[in-house]
Amino acid sequence: MHNLSIFGTSSDAGKSTVTWLIGRILQDAGYSVAPFKAQNVSNNAHVADDGSEIAIAQHFQAKALGVPTSWHNNPVLLKSGRGSMASLIVEGKSVADKDVWAYYRELDTLKPVVKEGFTWLDARYDVVIAEGAGSPVELNLMEKDLSNIFIATEFNTKIILVADIEKGGVFASVYGVYHLLPEELRNNVIGVIVNKFRGDMSLFDEGVHIIEEEFGIPVLGVLPYEPFNLGFEDSQSLMNYTQDCSKATRHVAVIAYPTMSNYTDFEPLLADENTCVEFVTTNIDLSGYECIILPGSKRVIDDLRWLKQTGLFAQIQKHHQAGKIHLIGICGGYQMMFEQIIDKDCIETTKPTVEVGLGFIDDEIVFQKEKILKKEGECYEIHHGTSTKYPDGYKTDKLYGTFCHGLFVDDWFKTYEQERIKTFTETIKKYLDIERIVQSVR
Repeated sequence: MHNLSIFGTSSDAGKSTVTWLIGRILQDAGYSVAPFKAQNVSNNAHVADDGSEIAIAQHFQAKALGVPTSWHNNPVLLKSGRGSMASLIVEGKSVADKDVWAYYRELDTLKPVVKEGFTWLDARYDVVIAEGAGSPVELNLMEKDLSNIFIATEFNTKIILVADIEKGGVFASVYGVYHLLPEELRNNVIGVIVNKFRGDMSLFDEGVHIIEEEFGIPVLGVLPYEPFNLGFEDSQSLMNYTQDCSKATRHVAVIAYPTMSNYTDFEPLLADENTCVEFVTTNIDLSGYECIILPGSKRVIDDLRWLKQTGLFAQIQKHHQAGKIHLIGICGGYQMMFEQIIDKDCIETTKPTVEVGLGFIDDEIVFQKEKILKKEGECYEIHHGTSTKYPDGYKTDKLYGTFCHGLFVDDWFKTYEQERIKTFTETIKKYLDIERIVQSVR
């Protein structure tokens, strides 16, 4: 059996979705499949079944495929750290804050961990589908790339290219990426999927001919633009969401501060036709909303300061005092609701810091060095902040705060999610050369 790599010809080409989509096709053909990404750069993480921390994208891919999760699905995760640093998570555990050059200098030390994760999955599944990162042919970074060239070379994977036609320049991106790949990897390319096509598909018939006849690259499918609205892994995918608010009876404002995290918390609200969600990035008038949500944050103190700078801090305090709008805080947003946040060990800051909070909850948040990772049912926690008086949340008539991500998931949404995955798969399968894809892994 051959394993697969999914390479994008650009960022946000749709690799994450294509990864689980191809996985479901292979499952239908009778193969067991696991998702994998050697290194992900994302502030959006989930607690895996083994208690480790992995990227949202790999967790969702595993959910779509109905397989358990562990650190092996995503051995290396980078999240925003203090200043120019990044928080390095290896084997699902935080190990250090690194600046980008230190990370690249020590990259070779991570290769054994990446290989262990892939090999572990390879021993247990017929096919491992390895999602790449960005473009695989950033020539100045190819030697520092764990997710694309390294995996494809080390494990001799077959390769599917994914090109985003919506951005324009699809022919240049396909031709360029293919010809900049090392020769041994070009020989492993089984074809390209052209993604996000809008309009009459027949208008691209000549495009298919050009790619196949002039470029010599098989086209495995031209996929229509089909909003999915699940598995948001970054701000770009979040901004691509679509929602019909014509039937909405309630309007919710989500405060989208600069390092907002865990966007998937809001998928149940986006799926509910009775709820209209708006992501707020400026100090607009919030009085017309029934509910204001302070979401998770990778940099709680920085985002709290942003609230103050924009004027949203004072406006939210005013609405809380008036008592007419429901306020919900999730994880980082919950922590902002306290009287103050104390970071004496410089978890998020460069020097010991005490930051004044919104003052809605009569306690203080203290950052501890060891990150808290918990998972119980749909609820999962990832945070450094702790409260002595209210470790399990806080609730009044108009105020609710919790460390728990997955707050809005209920039985209705779980059914909706599975049905949406199923119908999306059936819709997109019609546009793919399934026989060629299945044959490629045999």
